[in-house]
Amino acid sequence: MQERRKHVRKSVSVPVALLLPDRVEVESRDLSLGGIFISGGRQLPYGSKLTVVLKLPGLSEETQVEGTVRWAQGDGLGIQFGMMGARETAALLSLLKD
Repeated sequence: MQERRKHVRKSVSVPVALLLPDRVEVESRDLSLGGIFISGGRQLPYGSKLTVVLKLPGLSEETQVEGTVRWAQGDGLGIQFGMMGARETAALLSLLKD
């Protein structure tokens, strides 16, 4: 089976919250420039829109990124990120390099 991912992913645990609209604290399992896999949240249907809140190194405030649920597995969700600003993208790339 051919891998369809556009971005390299990394197993990393970072503080994450989902705004659904209430705030739900979850744990990341892996992360890439294009999205995140989280566990510990609510099950949401494919295509659900939500906001992902990340604390990225080098940034003083939390980063909010719009996301779309692309798949669900057990207690986890695969979320595709929407557009990010240049500072947020650079901070995420820095985290993925470490």
